[in-house]
Amino acid sequence: MRTTAVRRTALAASAAALALLVTACGGSGDEDKADGDKGKGDSTASASAAPAAEALTADELKKAALVSGDVESGEVTDQVSPKDFVKQDEVEADDEACAALAYVQSGTVVGKPSATAQWMWIGEPDKSAAAGGDAEDVMNAALDVTSVRATLAAYADGGAQKAMEELGKAVGDCAGGFAYTAQGEKVKNLKVAETEAPEGADEALALTATVDTEGTKVPMKAVVARKGSTVAYFPAVNLASVGSGEDFEYPADVVRAQLAKLG
Repeated sequence: MRTTAVRRTALAASAAALALLVTACGGSGDEDKADGDKGKGDSTASASAAPAAEALTADELKKAALVSGDVESGEVTDQVSPKDFVKQDEVEADDEACAALAYVQSGTVVGKPSATAQWMWIGEPDKSAAAGGDAEDVMNAALDVTSVRATLAAYADGGAQKAMEELGKAVGDCAGGFAYTAQGEKVKNLKVAETEAPEGADEALALTATVDTEGTKVPMKAVVARKGSTVAYFPAVNLASVGSGEDFEYPADVVRAQLAKLG
């Protein structure tokens, strides 16, 4: 793997990782496939069907966030610092119409939530993939790990619906590609595709962006889902995919577990 690619891979495991990468719930082997099925998700499920619910407090969000044992696969940890996550003012889209999408890709939030809670999920490498292989096979297998840095954001006065509307509009306006800067790193999206989101939300978007990384087309994925006045952001990155450009399976079970816990 090239030196720069290695550096970007390391960043992908930190806050800057999501500043460089991310997009949504696609399935393995097909960048427009999510949770095993092709098709566009219902991004407007009930966008304005119900009145805005009261925003959760910071303590309520923390209680609703996933913790270790809530997901059978991988490992969940709430031992994160605000420094592990990109801040909104560290992201700047070349085209303001694409700002909401740039925020999600960078691992931050859309709009101005009244409270947030954050956690991280780390998948497990496929040990069988390295069995009997050489040193390179072992290294590649070790890097084939998907991680999610999730943010639960509570919004007052209908802000959750507005955030979803803003993001949906950005996906439509910027599907043909756009560029942005996050924490000083320039990111170039070649295209953005909406895919099928996991069920369980009042409203959800699943996205797969194709990012140009030194000539390699890297899929970046995320799901954004609203339950009442709370919007949950699930950007995901796979370290091996960053170097190879190959697709990876989005951990939809993590999203479903969090949506179920939100109630």
